[in-house]
Amino acid sequence: MGGHDWVYVFALLIPFVAYDLVLKAIRVASLRNDPGLLGTLKLMRSDLLFDSGYALLWVGLFALAGRTRLRPFAVGLFHAATILVALVVTGAHRFYEVTGTPLSFDAILYLLSSPKEVGAVAVSEFTPVLLAVVSVALLYAAFGPWLVARLFDRWRGRTVAGRGARTPPWLRFACSSLAGCALISLSVVPAQPSAGASKSFSREAFVQAAVTGVEEARDPARRVDVTKVRESLPLGTRLSPTAQTERRNVVIVHLESVRARSATPYNQDVGITPFLAEFAEESLMAERAYAVVPHTTNALVATLCGINPPIGRWQTYSVGGRIPARCLPELLGERGYDSVYFTSSVRTFERRPEVVENMGYEEFYPVETMNTKGFEKANYFGYEDEVMLEPSREWLEENGDDGPFLATYETITPHHDYRAPDERHGRKEFAEDDALNRYLNSVRYVDFFVKNLIEQYKELGLYEETIFVLYGDHGEAFGEHGLYHHDNVLYEEGLRVPLLIHDPGRWEDGERVEAPMNQLDVLPTVLDLLGYGVKGGSYPGNSLLGPLPEDRTLMAGCWYEHECLASIEGEEKYIYHYGDEPEELFDLSEDPLEKNNLASEHQMGSLGERRRELLAWAARVEAAYEAPEER
Repeated sequence: MGGHDWVYVFALLIPFVAYDLVLKAIRVASLRNDPGLLGTLKLMRSDLLFDSGYALLWVGLFALAGRTRLRPFAVGLFHAATILVALVVTGAHRFYEVTGTPLSFDAILYLLSSPKEVGAVAVSEFTPVLLAVVSVALLYAAFGPWLVARLFDRWRGRTVAGRGARTPPWLRFACSSLAGCALISLSVVPAQPSAGASKSFSREAFVQAAVTGVEEARDPARRVDVTKVRESLPLGTRLSPTAQTERRNVVIVHLESVRARSATPYNQDVGITPFLAEFAEESLMAERAYAVVPHTTNALVATLCGINPPIGRWQTYSVGGRIPARCLPELLGERGYDSVYFTSSVRTFERRPEVVENMGYEEFYPVETMNTKGFEKANYFGYEDEVMLEPSREWLEENGDDGPFLATYETITPHHDYRAPDERHGRKEFAEDDALNRYLNSVRYVDFFVKNLIEQYKELGLYEETIFVLYGDHGEAFGEHGLYHHDNVLYEEGLRVPLLIHDPGRWEDGERVEAPMNQLDVLPTVLDLLGYGVKGGSYPGNSLLGPLPEDRTLMAGCWYEHECLASIEGEEKYIYHYGDEPEELFDLSEDPLEKNNLASEHQMGSLGERRRELLAWAARVEAAYEAPEER
């Protein structure tokens, strides 16, 4: 290689390496626990090895290409590969800043396969500064090395040729490539997990994305008895009237992204939801209600279909084609119930029209069918929830007196990016952090919506004959454990949600369920309130009207595939991270904020048993959502 070639190669490699290392250093500096100098070097080892190996590979390829016909190909591939890696590194950095989770190959694939659904989420996180940095970086990566090399040639007055080499080009390429491949291979080996930093965090961002793709492709299917899994699914259930059966209306209010600690009935120190607090005084309230998978569509399946929802993006998407259960709208429809589903969000996300139809709803009204004039955007998914009030009134006036009905309202206002509409109800200062404050104001807004919805039912004379179920689909995290949003959060801020059941005249002094329960218990409770029995199968949940089993274990899983699982036994919560981070065990009675990990003080045998139970549960859930021909 001559001087021109060296300048050309390093004009791109040096900025790329510096960019990669600086971004990693920023992520390391953001960790909750300071790793120190040695810890920082340990966490950046993969980046240093990958960048060194990457540079050696391209030096070897340029030496091989020389001035031959291979040179244009080598130059083009050099630029394209470096731009691709830099884009992945940039996306991984921003993904970690926003979620607290390293970027995986599956997340990239999900974005590429669902650009309309996920694109709005990604665009919302691109700041002007980030766009400017990316634009400048791309321009330099495309033309910068050429310009720098031309300036070098002009400064030297000529292109400096390389000295004659005694070794053939292919041998120099082989030696350089072998060394580069060895360094890149070593970069795949992660550092051991430590407090605040996982194995995946320690890997270089592009390496992490590539490795997770290989691991996903090679992931062996866990062996489960598929026949038993199939037999346990409520595919042939039907309702059986009893002497206690009452043909009453049912209203389900889906509280998007509302966590228990931000709702006044569960935290008297906050005055965010005064109406819910008042409503809870005359309702059945589950003091420890949990989501099964902290994601909206999954919560809908758990609550309305009474079965464990899918774990993972792809199986979640599959419920638009099939749901392995007979859901509440379908069951009640066979008993003469009309059904309707309102949502203030767009219709396109995760095949919502197909999901709603598969559940058995007769009518579906997304925000596109509503008059949004005068209403503010709540986030990139939809408008403020009060946009549903007028369509609700019109439907109730036309259908409310025709017979019993099931009406579901899916709110959207508290969802990221928390724009907190304020024209109708103003805005208050609940927190110094801007994102958290906007979120809490969005939760406050939902309290007004619920109040107005209940008033609507009273005005139309339907209140006394209606059972109301208000539940949170999942919580929301704001860095309490280094994570943000909800999909990958199995701590209390992500899993614990409000659940209120209101039956006018029944619980005038209020009723409390102290034992832990989850969304699977909603369907059996509603059927119990209506006085229906179930034949032809059973649902895994339990009615809250009776005592819950004392030895019950609640299971939960992340929405990201093979990322994390959790089990709750009484006051004890165990979290398993598939080896990416240390196992965690918390005593919620003494440590409700999950600050003190007791796993190291616990017998490893019992933790191993809980881990095996969780993996077996996840395998059964995965088998339930496979297509019949895949079983």
